Amino acid sequence: MIDTHAHLYLEEFSQDYPEVIAKAQNAGIEKIYLPNIDSQSIEAMLELELRYPDFCIATIGLHPCSVKKDFEKELYVVEDWLGRRKFVAIGEMGTDLYWDQTFWQEQQEAFKIQAEWAKKYDLPLIIHCRNSIDETIALLENLQEKEKPLKGIFHCFTGSLEQAQKIIALGFYLGIGGVVTFKNGGLDKVLSHIDLEHLVLETDSPYLAPVPYRGKRNESGYLSLIAQKIAEIQSVSLEEVKLKTTQNAQKVFGI
Repeated sequence: MIDTHAHLYLEEFSQDYPEVIAKAQNAGIEKIYLPNIDSQSIEAMLELELRYPDFCIATIGLHPCSVKKDFEKELYVVEDWLGRRKFVAIGEMGTDLYWDQTFWQEQQEAFKIQAEWAKKYDLPLIIHCRNSIDETIALLENLQEKEKPLKGIFHCFTGSLEQAQKIIALGFYLGIGGVVTFKNGGLDKVLSHIDLEHLVLETDSPYLAPVPYRGKRNESGYLSLIAQKIAEIQSVSLEEVKLKTTQNAQKVFGI
């Protein structure tokens, strides 16, 4: 399996990340992708990648919750890193209308700039869209081009079937995490109508731990619980979910 989204470089793992990574490896995780947050997270993220080459893989981007008045300075840091070394994706980027709508215009501008970098470097986007799925889909529709189509993952997808179909039509995958195991999460009704070829697995560690660990620190080693729930919803084997979602992740990141 591949965990397409985990923040293992955060403070929550500072005391025991070697054990957390060992548990993930023992659970059959082949790779863990580390989406960036902002300029403050880059050093720790790259340090973890350095310690676990070809297993922990960094991406670069600006999280929408870090888009403030000085967002252009933050984007300059991202742009500088893109010119210094190769990355496998632009992210975590996107939109967020959950916590604060003050910088909505700035979020949209930051989205457009990072989308242009994705086109320039031919990289996938890792898109965050909390309480803003429709707005994000509209943004993408306006930016999508036949000559240089945007691609990537809608991270932590929790939307409707109609929204899922629009995202798939845009050429993006749905990132499915711990919410799929929540009793009233609602994803079961959506995923029963979505083919496996459109899904990738993620944990979003340390957040959104699956049942039975809900409310506790999430870990990449719990990814099989997410895969198992998808298998149940779609009436397929666990091995089929593992195989197909791994192939999908490999396509996204160009492995």
